[in-house]
Amino acid sequence: MRHATTAACGLLLLMASAAMPMAAQTTGPATPSREEGLTRYVDPRIGSEGLGRVFIGPSYPYGMVKPSPDCTCKNNSGWASMPTQIDGFAQVHVSGTGGGPKYGNILVMPFGMGMDRTSHIDYREYEEIALGYYDTRLKHSGIRIEVTTAERASFYRFSYPKDSLKSLAIDAGFFLGENSVPDSRECQQFVGSEVQILSPTEVQGYTRIRGGWNNGRAYTVYFYAETDHPAVQTATWKGSRITEEKEQVDTGEKSGALLRFAADAECVQLKVGISFISQQKARMNARTQIPHWDFGRVHADLLQAWQGLLERIELPEDAPEAQKRMFYTALYHTMLMPVDRTGENPLWTDPGVPYYDDYYAIWDTYRTSTPLITLIDPQREVDIVNAMINICKRDGYMPDARSGNSNGRTQGGSNGEIVLADAFVKQLPGIDWEEALKAMLKDATVPPGGNEEAEGRGGLVPYLQLGYIPHGIDRAGNRTVEYAYCDYAIALVAKGLGKEELYRQYLKQSENWKNLWRDDYEHEGARGFIMPRDAEGNWLDSLSYGHSKLWKPKYKYTPLTFEGPWYTPWWSMFFYEASSWEYSLSIPHDVPGLIAKCGGPEAFEKRLDTFFERGFYNVNNEPSFLTPCLYHWIGKPWKSSDRIRRIVEECYNDGPVGLPGNDDSGAMSSWLAFHMMGFYPNAGQDYYLINTPMLREVTLHLADGKQFRIVAKGLSEKNRYIQSATLNGVPYPYTTLKHRDITAGGELVLKMGKKKVDRMMNCEL
Repeated sequence: MRHATTAACGLLLLMASAAMPMAAQTTGPATPSREEGLTRYVDPRIGSEGLGRVFIGPSYPYGMVKPSPDCTCKNNSGWASMPTQIDGFAQVHVSGTGGGPKYGNILVMPFGMGMDRTSHIDYREYEEIALGYYDTRLKHSGIRIEVTTAERASFYRFSYPKDSLKSLAIDAGFFLGENSVPDSRECQQFVGSEVQILSPTEVQGYTRIRGGWNNGRAYTVYFYAETDHPAVQTATWKGSRITEEKEQVDTGEKSGALLRFAADAECVQLKVGISFISQQKARMNARTQIPHWDFGRVHADLLQAWQGLLERIELPEDAPEAQKRMFYTALYHTMLMPVDRTGENPLWTDPGVPYYDDYYAIWDTYRTSTPLITLIDPQREVDIVNAMINICKRDGYMPDARSGNSNGRTQGGSNGEIVLADAFVKQLPGIDWEEALKAMLKDATVPPGGNEEAEGRGGLVPYLQLGYIPHGIDRAGNRTVEYAYCDYAIALVAKGLGKEELYRQYLKQSENWKNLWRDDYEHEGARGFIMPRDAEGNWLDSLSYGHSKLWKPKYKYTPLTFEGPWYTPWWSMFFYEASSWEYSLSIPHDVPGLIAKCGGPEAFEKRLDTFFERGFYNVNNEPSFLTPCLYHWIGKPWKSSDRIRRIVEECYNDGPVGLPGNDDSGAMSSWLAFHMMGFYPNAGQDYYLINTPMLREVTLHLADGKQFRIVAKGLSEKNRYIQSATLNGVPYPYTTLKHRDITAGGELVLKMGKKKVDRMMNCEL
């Protein structure tokens, strides 16, 4: 490869000689008009700051392309609030995730002066963030940047100030979470990139990255970029060398392209098609999805796609504006991931079979996001489930998490089983349940062979031999508890398929959580906890870490231990991201058995009160999602409603810090949406727990044209307890609602009042 030639050096000097932008600011084209539909209530800023980490850029429902500003920060979505500097705009992101980052690929950045690949870093003067639209002006260059997107191609509008240089960088080597240490855990690592200037208006190339949160194999993002104005000068770079050459082949160094537009090109538009297959496919995506240069039309199409989904749940016109924003934004967050990459799978081709990626992660989403998608968009959930089954057939195991075409990481159980069971008991059509059961049994019977962090069930052999996972195996506590729940999911599907022997086997295994229940352990007035046990059956009050024969440090383990000393990696704790106080109440498939283990209804109620009143409940993580509803099982649903109401009032709002924890692909948001409507799923099972709604009326417009209404008559600050209920005009004394009751259509009317009324669950539950 040649070094920078005289011509290229002249280009650099020309670009570096630009005058500073004038103080007067160009307003550029008008902001796209907003529709008057439900999309106006979606505010992508909710949960964008604090712990929420939601993606703030434009996205289609389950869209593959998610363009957004990338800032020098640790936020996995790439974005950080002002005044943090902005590096540019990458095309692929995730939403609401913790741990190490993923993606942040194919960065574009307009600039004026300088051309050394870093001089275009700038700061924002303002931001406008709305559904499907992002707008900012850069402080130093004065350039206005507007962004919207199609499903697989992003669309930019750059408004340059007069009397300034008008340049654009396309960085094929940029990504989030870079670390100089090879194979650094959870950090992405650069593999290679190429770039080619095809014409004055076209650039194509790719980036290849490995690692990230799931420590995945290398993935390749191909791109095709096209502008509506021709470049009058171009350059490319490889590593630190800038040259006039039109292409840079993959030599293991980062590469990119630089474009300079004519002085009269004050508004330049850019399409960036993305593909995981090829550069030609990226070009096809750009030109077929955006076959024109109408920015407003692209944005309007995106709004229309979201409107069609949001309107499937209707709130009353007089609902408070803040509640509408919180509710519809929660629905929006739930449908950002997983990502529809049907036809974009580089690993195998199965015509007619959908492919979804970025299950990030099912450990987070199975509890609330999956059931909510089933209500809003059941055919979408069928496609997601079929994709999971196909991933198992082709790649060995269903994902518990998957990103960049690689499974990983498993955090607890093989929770895909619960997703499949949820679809089975809710009778979603179009799924091969014999194949589904094979996928579930693969998790439950075949050890992943050293790949426990990526898929399957780590510690499976001792789990099957002992009935629990002994201390010394990572996450022994929550794995045991979650495997028991996953076994229950298998039992449900086996029973429904008439496989009685298999049903009885896995129903028995679903009681394995009891093998780690230490009946005589007392803490804060409660008796009985899930506690560590060794392979010989001994209960452990102190845990050791490490494999040294000379030095075995120990620390005391209690039901409140969340993290150990410095020498105990969080990934290797007895419980993952929770304490025994939390997990000892997390037995969703056998709450009656849990109540018995806790000493009966009275002791259970006292234990729940202690859990909430002493602050042991952790609102910002998923293991305790169901716990506020557990009062239902002792006939006191009003206590569940009180707990939920207080959690929402204290921890959720319609501002940038409106989510109490990582949104985790919509998990936190979907939890809120269900509780605002007044019913909550027990994932993998076919019923919902009825609570006091936060909205006086909700109408679900179902996929087959039917509708189901929930009306809270007399709901107010004082009248916040359910006195009685009718279902389709018939008295309904229960506190649970079957999925089939909703899908059949009808009306649930809740009479509200001041009295705290005890009511029982359906006896069949």
